Amino acid sequence: MMLCDAAQVADGKLYILGGGWSMTGPDPVPSAIALKLDVGWHEAEQPHHWELYLEDADGQPVLVNTPEGDHPVEVRGEFTVGRPAGIPEGSPIDVALAVNLGPLPLTPGTRYTWRISIDGDSEPDWMLGFTSRPPRPEA
Repeated sequence: MMLCDAAQVADGKLYILGGGWSMTGPDPVPSAIALKLDVGWHEAEQPHHWELYLEDADGQPVLVNTPEGDHPVEVRGEFTVGRPAGIPEGSPIDVALAVNLGPLPLTPGTRYTWRISIDGDSEPDWMLGFTSRPPRPEA
């Protein structure tokens, strides 16, 4: 996973703009998460469900105010990968995903973490941390 300003997938490749940052803000700005997944050979040809969750420094869900009330910042999706011709049996298969996000109202000077789960599984290192800059001094 990589934080970036914007990301796109075309022909199975990730195109990343402004990638590799770990500081943002303090004002809300659009951002994206570029993901490159390795799907096991035996997991090809079946649907997979992924979920990204934004958490605060205490591991609690980050909530945003919506017309329906406060909701956690979450993104979900599905993918299915085939076995490309010519790939040796048993090889992992690449999957590229781009998740573009609108501006999020994050608290300045705070640490955040994106966590991903795939098919309900997550590992401790399946995360991506970043910090929002402190507020700007008033003139």
